[in-house]
Amino acid sequence: MSYGMAGVLQEAVFQRLRGDTALQALVGAEVFDAVPGGTLPATYVVVGEEDVRDRSDATGGGARHDFTVSVVSDASGFATAKAAAGAVSDALVDAGLTLARGRLVGLWFLRAKADRTGAGDGRRIDLRFRARVEDEEEA
Repeated sequence: MSYGMAGVLQEAVFQRLRGDTALQALVGAEVFDAVPGGTLPATYVVVGEEDVRDRSDATGGGARHDFTVSVVSDASGFATAKAAAGAVSDALVDAGLTLARGRLVGLWFLRAKADRTGAGDGRRIDLRFRARVEDEEEA
């Protein structure tokens, strides 16, 4: 196993979110792979941290990637953030992502945590997903 597929998986997830029309209707083009500097959008999505474990077997190299996608909003209440989080989940769960290297075996939702941020007037939902990938270069 290697960490070699982390970048291609992140790119595929990022492109899937950026191209999803339901998510675009809620956040526009405000999907990032790092929190932008300066004035932040009212509601945005950011692909975040990941934890990767070896899942190689007798047939070849593989990995389990547990990663977070966060929805952050300054809207009062959770409705705006939950609508965007629902669109993120719908876009990713069981998504047939095409990777530039290897292949995606599956992509599943694990859990989510909704919380207030700052002085309590912001909202943040961290969605945790699991992807299983196989690396054809290690076969």
